[in-house]
Amino acid sequence: MEYRQLGESNLEVSAITFGAWAIGGWMWGGAERRDALAAIQASVDHGVTSIDTAPIYGQGLSEEIVGEALKSIPRDKVQVLTKFGMRWDLAQGALAFKSQDNSGKDIDIYKYAGRESVIKECEDSLRRLGTDYIDLYQIHWPDVTTPIAETFEAVLRLQEQGKIRAAGVSNYNVSQMQEAEQVIRLASNQVPFSMVERTIEEELVPYCIRHKKGILAYSPLQRGILTGKIKPGHVFNAGDHRPGTKFYQPENLARINAFLDELLPMAESKGATLAQLVIRWTIERPGITVALVGARDASQAIQNAKAIEVKLSPEEINFINERLYKVELV
Repeated sequence: MEYRQLGESNLEVSAITFGAWAIGGWMWGGAERRDALAAIQASVDHGVTSIDTAPIYGQGLSEEIVGEALKSIPRDKVQVLTKFGMRWDLAQGALAFKSQDNSGKDIDIYKYAGRESVIKECEDSLRRLGTDYIDLYQIHWPDVTTPIAETFEAVLRLQEQGKIRAAGVSNYNVSQMQEAEQVIRLASNQVPFSMVERTIEEELVPYCIRHKKGILAYSPLQRGILTGKIKPGHVFNAGDHRPGTKFYQPENLARINAFLDELLPMAESKGATLAQLVIRWTIERPGITVALVGARDASQAIQNAKAIEVKLSPEEINFINERLYKVELV
């Protein structure tokens, strides 16, 4: 595994990080707890030391599963990354969207990061995770109803109390990062990034490079589509959110698969899967510190971790990019 400093913080994280959204089941058509625990353990066994979760993932379930896994892993050998600012148990802030929990019960999701809410969420996360500190604490989405200064004054208090080691943001733009930095030094921003979703390269990546902020790229496999395993006509489980996204629309699915077909010979020549090739390309991209990759079972987790063994020459990266830039999605 390769390990990278997160911004200017004292956190060193694995370039491939375990993304724990899917193991919470919510919006992913369910999940098996035993498989999830095995996936985390297999990741750690193969050098993945960083685990990224959030309370909203399964309404506490993902954090609970991570906490259970941590019982058999020395705490100082892993970095626990979690979030705050999405409440399903409190009707306050800005309504983000309506959803259903894993049992099918209707729930309303609010973006809220008021001072007392941040403190409460941290305590709840510490309890679910079974730990007395969080390595990286990130606001999940901007909360337009609360001043950014108020939110990060609370985060600063948590840092001063030793309950968190470093502060980060997620889904923040440059101006929001700058405002937060008036209160606290940010280590990183967690944002969507993949071969087919490169919006952050216009403004955010240059800013983070200049100001030495880490970038945690989530959905680097575009929620599974860049594995090459999802073809037109694929049947998803009930509750799976992916069919409604633009990347899974039939025409885009066909164009992405055509692009992946061009990469397949390169992957095969390296004894790698398409997913491993894509993960390696992602962490080679300028400004990208970490690729967050989910796994539902041990075999997926091992395959993800072994992507670090794939090596790409500058010529091979150019080959990929030349074909990638011709992919036009509708």
